[in-house]
Amino acid sequence: QVQLRESGGGLVQAGGSLRLSCAASGRTFSGYAMAWFRQGPGKEREFVAYISWSGFTQRYADSVRGRFTISRDNANAKTTVYLQMNSLKPEDTAVYYCCRARNNGYSPALSDYDYWGQGTQVTVSS
Repeated sequence: QVQLRESGGGLVQAGGSLRLSCAASGRTFSGYAMAWFRQGPGKEREFVAYISWSGFTQRYADSVRGRFTISRDNANAKTTVYLQMNSLKPEDTAVYYCCRARNNGYSPALSDYDYWGQGTQVTVSS
């Protein structure tokens, strides 16, 4: 059974920072890329950041580039993915989801990710 469990969300003032974590367990994540998506109120789920299996390659949505940093830890056969969010804006308010890619290639498309967590709420006040 695959489980992705996000944590670290909360309420923060504009300009503040949060660090999200995603703990993966169950089926192997070895060799697979990971990503973060988000879904704001009344909006469709959108791509935020991608990281390859090795961590060497990262990609970001234009709206978060320079403010957010994705990273991962593959030590001890466990995978944890992080999203460091700085200079937060009210428009970053959303539920943030961690997901596993179907392979190791980059894609911002929802359909290219097969396992999803339940999400963690991030609220940025102005």
